Amino acid sequence: MEALNANRLSYGPFLNRFENKFAELHNRKFAISCNSGTSALQIALGALKEIHFWKDGDEVIVPAITFIATSNIVLQNGLKPVFVDVDPATYNIDSSKIEAKITKKTKAIIPVHLFGLSAEMEPIMKLARRRNLKIIEDSCETMFVNYKGKPVGSRGDISCFSTYAAHLIVTGVGGLALTNNPKYAVVMKSMMNHGRDSIYLNIDADDKLKNEKEVFKMADRRFSFIRMGYSFRLTELEGALGVAELQTRQTNLRKRLSNAEYLIKNLSKYFQYIQLPDWPNYSEHAFMMFPIVIKSKKINRSRFITFLEKNGIETRYMMPLLNQPYYKKIFGNLEDKYPVAKWINRNGFYIGCHQNLNKDDLDYIVSIFDKFFSNESKK
Repeated sequence: MEALNANRLSYGPFLNRFENKFAELHNRKFAISCNSGTSALQIALGALKEIHFWKDGDEVIVPAITFIATSNIVLQNGLKPVFVDVDPATYNIDSSKIEAKITKKTKAIIPVHLFGLSAEMEPIMKLARRRNLKIIEDSCETMFVNYKGKPVGSRGDISCFSTYAAHLIVTGVGGLALTNNPKYAVVMKSMMNHGRDSIYLNIDADDKLKNEKEVFKMADRRFSFIRMGYSFRLTELEGALGVAELQTRQTNLRKRLSNAEYLIKNLSKYFQYIQLPDWPNYSEHAFMMFPIVIKSKKINRSRFITFLEKNGIETRYMMPLLNQPYYKKIFGNLEDKYPVAKWINRNGFYIGCHQNLNKDDLDYIVSIFDKFFSNESKK
């Protein structure tokens, strides 16, 4: 109610608290709130392109399995996405295959921390430093967990997060771009708000201006637009939700991990048919969802997920990026060049393991899997 009754729709104390705390939790100096994780990625790449004078057609490396926004923002910034196949165990970008895709036009890598698990950032960061490449961490699906002792999203030049529905913390809509570089922060803040001069006086101080000179100074800054930008602002309402949601993060994480471990324990008897999550010890797992890949040719994915859906268990495909109609139109048939991504696209799906599922829910999920595989064994 405090946010609803405040005299600021945006730029108020709740957004400020949310940004500062989120940045602190990820060992970052600056956080720019946006209306989505996609918007955060958009201003992150846009800022790097402007500051480092990249040209249209320059290349950005992205994984072949990811939500389409990761590569769309590359295209929308006039750049070219270059795809790299993924690791068959983690589904994240295969760090050993990145260097072969680097050309004279390569400017950045966008490693995605998919499904709640960090990409293998140590070799990626070493490669980026050696080849003078920028790193944007797409951490929209992974937050508040560590990779080799440091927060996921704390290593790249910029890291981007989402607080949309089904994420670890939820503000309705929302996202954040984090950085330690003040130049990047200034340009991203400007791009987020129509290209406005982002160094204007603190808006909470505007009402306290006493003399005409200060008023004119405020107006010059607040209503000066110095670049092309977007309407990506978040409101105080989402900021207030974010402040409250941050207090639940550890409880949510523990419950998601517990739920995932319970499912793994009780579904591992079907290991000959399905691949369950098995994460490396270099990273904790936030389990935004519970990914499954069918290993056996005896199991038809469509039949499997139809059975689950009919029994009240929602499913989603695992980010089938390269076979999207629009991408086929502009890139042609790419799938055969990325065999692991193709395998996942054809055989992968995920179910929920969020913190609101209780033991009865989990037992029901296991019982439906039992029923499906019992039926399959009779065929």
